Amino acid sequence: MKYFRLLLVLAMVSPCAAFAEEEVPYQRTENLVYTLTSGVGLVMDVFTPKEEKNGLAIIDVLSGAWYSEQGQVNDHIRGQMFNIYCSRGYTVFMVRPGSRTLFTAEEMVGHLRIAIRYIKDHAEDYQIDPDRIGITGASAGGHLTLATLVSISSDPDLSLKTGAVFFPPTDFLDYGGETANFERIGDILFKCGLEGHTDEEVKEKAAAISPALQIKTALPPVLLIHGDADRAVPLQQSEKMLKVLKDAGGEAKLIVKEGGGHPWPTIPEEVAIMADWFDGHLKD
Repeated sequence: MKYFRLLLVLAMVSPCAAFAEEEVPYQRTENLVYTLTSGVGLVMDVFTPKEEKNGLAIIDVLSGAWYSEQGQVNDHIRGQMFNIYCSRGYTVFMVRPGSRTLFTAEEMVGHLRIAIRYIKDHAEDYQIDPDRIGITGASAGGHLTLATLVSISSDPDLSLKTGAVFFPPTDFLDYGGETANFERIGDILFKCGLEGHTDEEVKEKAAAISPALQIKTALPPVLLIHGDADRAVPLQQSEKMLKVLKDAGGEAKLIVKEGGGHPWPTIPEEVAIMADWFDGHLKD
């Protein structure tokens, strides 16, 4: 995580860092509660363009290693996400789905479904089109983004028009040619970890939260961006997701960042590419 933040600090001084902190193109509303669960308020921040809005919205799933904390917020800000999207007129809803200290991955996906419903129900308030919303996330946020797209694929009331993700885990049973380290992710599988669960139960749950194993029908168009030097999430995870998405009849594209780790110093360049993707799939 410290390495991740260092890279984004470096990105701030790259030529892509076009906005100084005092010149941000958005107004930010912080800690808007979108639901209460188990006595915990789950929140989102809303980034509204200062200039002309385009009437479109992007949901940014805030999660790193399945934690949703202030450090991840700072990472997204330093990565220029809100600057880039809001400068193009997008309203961005940065949704915190909760952290693994309290919630499993399945529960986080359920929270994102609630957040989508909240955003759509309040579309008029934010002057956005509820039928033209995209979703994005990175790493664990990318995993939750894809899992959510799979989850809502049969629910027209929650449908989203497109997604774009960075280096997402997609198949915990085939994680670069072997199973994922279940001991490390036990608390996103079961609320109290692996204790008391058989190997079969663990694998069944891991499959259930693996979006590449759960796609039954075509999803909305998906862009994946992944570095070929990623030691945290193998490139194979995006390659497999690309194949599964296409085999199901959906539109999908994978951009491989040569030498890219998890992430890389010039990631704002790829955020701009994602913005181009959203322009192409939300504006039509």
